[in-house]
Amino acid sequence: MKTKKRTALYVIAIIVILAMACSKQAAQVVELKTYPVDAMAGILTTSGVTIDTEITSDGRGSLQILADAPRTVRLYETGDVDVENARLLFQARVRTEDIQGQAYLEMWCHFPGKGEYFSRSLHAPLTGTTDWTTQETPFFLKSGQNPDNVKLNVVIDGKGTAWIDDIRVVKGPLK
Repeated sequence: MKTKKRTALYVIAIIVILAMACSKQAAQVVELKTYPVDAMAGILTTSGVTIDTEITSDGRGSLQILADAPRTVRLYETGDVDVENARLLFQARVRTEDIQGQAYLEMWCHFPGKGEYFSRSLHAPLTGTTDWTTQETPFFLKSGQNPDNVKLNVVIDGKGTAWIDDIRVVKGPLK
């Protein structure tokens, strides 16, 4: 009888530990920066881009990007986000129309004394005409890797129109 009770207690303890570990991981996801993209304030590239109040994922406006040739649109720079030993994610809602080529997110992380390194969402680029989709590109930061600036871009490798909205920079566990 004691063995059954002891086994039951071990099972309950394991379940509690697993539940605590899962809730800790969920709690570790932190939104560091948010850019609703409802005005041009802060947008770095202003040529060939406008705020569109009609086509928007959140009802407040989006950035419409016109591309008659391949281009990179510089969106925002975060400055120091004070994060290391984590997964840094650049997330955004993106919509496309008649993209000939690909459209994707690009994130550059600058490390003091070491330079800049990039991450691109080439695993799921958009092409043709698409409705609003959530796109993201990760950057995996090891212990001691702490960028002092993060640059957020959208790349259109071809021609067409893209809209970007609801931009977020999120920190999560490395997994």
